[in-house]
Amino acid sequence: MNGSRRKQLLVVSGIATVVFDAAVLLIERRLGGLGGPSILDLEFAGSSAKVAQIASEWGAQGLHYARLQLWIDFAFMLSYGTFFTLAGLATRDVARAQGRRWLARAGSVVPFFAAAAAAFDACENVIWLLILGGHAGSLAPVGSACAALKFALIGTAIAYAICGLLIWLWSLRTAGSRSAGVSRSRLRPWR
Repeated sequence: MNGSRRKQLLVVSGIATVVFDAAVLLIERRLGGLGGPSILDLEFAGSSAKVAQIASEWGAQGLHYARLQLWIDFAFMLSYGTFFTLAGLATRDVARAQGRRWLARAGSVVPFFAAAAAAFDACENVIWLLILGGHAGSLAPVGSACAALKFALIGTAIAYAICGLLIWLWSLRTAGSRSAGVSRSRLRPWR
């Protein structure tokens, strides 16, 4: 994929990530407005008994919101998986250009953590949808393990992308300082 195509996809997936995250958070707020557990509580329930307790506290309306949030989350995971994978690849490229070998070496693996996080998120959502539908209750520990792996992987991918953003911003700042210094020296040749 060429650089301009990658930038376009980065921007589009970034916008989609924000839009789908807002939708997920809106539904989560509605679910929270019912006074019961959150989706995060479900993700780390760890047992079929705890999931059953959460589902009973939610009631019919809460289950509706939870299922809706889980379905919308599939679009969210596609967008954040794409965005943070591409942001990680951009970080790797910036690190190479800036001669930051440790960050560039990490870029051979870390950008793909975002895609792996999205895959674990998809497995997790399938498990929760099955369990909330009255099937596969014994998979609750697997769903919670997928959630833990998802958060660890996406957290690492986000941290890596932030490092790349900071290095890129620093390079812009130093390049701007250098060009300003050159301009000033041309204006004041006696220095």
